[in-house]
Amino acid sequence: MTCAELLLRLLRDRYGIDTLFGIPGVHTVELYRGLSHSGVRHVTPRHEQGAGFMADGYARATGKPGVCLIITGPGMTNITTAMGQALADSVPMLVISSVNRRDTLGRGQGRLHELESQSNLVGNVARFSHTLLDPDGLPEVLARAFAIFQGARPGPVHIEIPIDLFDAPVTPPTHWPAPQLHPAAPDPAGLDVAAEWLHAAERPLVLLGGGCVAAPEAARELVTRLDAPTATTVNAKGLLGDAHPLDLGATTGLPAVRELAREADVILAVGTELGETDYDVVFDDGFTLNGRLIRIDVDAQQLVRNQSLALGLVSDAARALEGLLSRVPDTLARDGVVRATAARKALALHQEPLLAPFVPLCATLREALPDAVWVGDSTAPAYAANHLLSLPAPRRFFNASTGYGTLGYGLPAALGAQLGKPEQPVIGLVGDGGVMFSLAELATAVEERLPVVILLWHNHGYEEIRRYMDEHGVERLGVDIQAPDFQTLAQGFGCAATRVSSPAELGQALRERPPQAPYLVEIDAAAWCRQLELPPPAAQEAP
Repeated sequence: MTCAELLLRLLRDRYGIDTLFGIPGVHTVELYRGLSHSGVRHVTPRHEQGAGFMADGYARATGKPGVCLIITGPGMTNITTAMGQALADSVPMLVISSVNRRDTLGRGQGRLHELESQSNLVGNVARFSHTLLDPDGLPEVLARAFAIFQGARPGPVHIEIPIDLFDAPVTPPTHWPAPQLHPAAPDPAGLDVAAEWLHAAERPLVLLGGGCVAAPEAARELVTRLDAPTATTVNAKGLLGDAHPLDLGATTGLPAVRELAREADVILAVGTELGETDYDVVFDDGFTLNGRLIRIDVDAQQLVRNQSLALGLVSDAARALEGLLSRVPDTLARDGVVRATAARKALALHQEPLLAPFVPLCATLREALPDAVWVGDSTAPAYAANHLLSLPAPRRFFNASTGYGTLGYGLPAALGAQLGKPEQPVIGLVGDGGVMFSLAELATAVEERLPVVILLWHNHGYEEIRRYMDEHGVERLGVDIQAPDFQTLAQGFGCAATRVSSPAELGQALRERPPQAPYLVEIDAAAWCRQLELPPPAAQEAP
């Protein structure tokens, strides 16, 4: 067996990988020998950044690592942005790349795709980067990667294989099943203290992040027993189910929820960074916790970041939630539902002028596609849905507005989600500015016959940056950009497309969407607002 053959066998038979994302190159051809008959699906994006975003969307929708095959040099520089987004949001991603021959590494000889050190290049966007120098060490290196995915804080892992090792002979393992790996459990004494504080609290608050998505039942039951208002981050949306009376959603940047946070005497934060893009989206450092903070995270370092800690437990979120449940056997009464209801009423999200165009948009999409997975770029509809949307389950909503905040994420990540969840509809929320970063992936969607609904909010430029320039007295430059004819472009790719300007037209278009093919639905923002008798988007008006 060769090293390349062993890699494919380990991924498929030991770790259950059924989908690979990659663009073949002369340096990775040996990785493709036998792949077409292996039973593993290979998807060819049109750019390595698209490969990374597809793997990211696949991983978030399924909970399984997304795996990419990437060529030396430019392939690696192209995928690093996608790795940065996955690292910021703790998404399991395995990037396997080629690298030049062992005898040429670091010698600067001007060889094809040569970088002085690929490993150094990706070191800041990976949990670790390893150069395989001994082909018989491949099983151990892969085991390290999957140990990160299963038992630590996930993120991208990079393994590079010199091109002279792909056809090197290796000794296959005698046993193919993967080892059983159980994540960290919380210290019982620490759980006892946490439960004691939560029992004694008069105004508790719970903050749940993406680290909890594997344990929705335990999270929902614990919140109910604690009778505590609960904020769920963007990556935890749907964790408590649809319209749970204690769920405040992803609204911790808004005044009413910030007031609850300031008044809380005990705060339980599980699986959340307490980071800026979830808790301070207005960027004024105004999210303040004055009570005793209990934090639970699989990463010990994260426990002491961003907020002052009173009690920290290093643990997998699911095991900690179950441990707390066993110590809170009865439902406590602290007027939690009353406090949460009052906060939601004070938020008045459906009356917020900036959100008004998106209230009927979200409602129409929910009615037409109630079981959909929502995947967003950094775009106005995604920002609004962060606040407005309530969903019945986790892993059905994610976007690039958190963490790294890259543009171009929405379209390829939606394709990855659709590949991972073929039985569910997928909605990709994109803007006319951001989609141009990755528009070529429409070809991938058509080629793979993925029935993704690509909702394109066309506000003729970079609206958020325009507004920011206007508010800060900076003359607009570089934000009123020329847009192509997206209908013609989509048709050129072989993708069905339409343009709508009202909720009724949107609903009709969704009912008529093609069954086994992508569908681009373009909404002109100004026309949409006119139909709703709303002011046009402020950012499109002259300052």
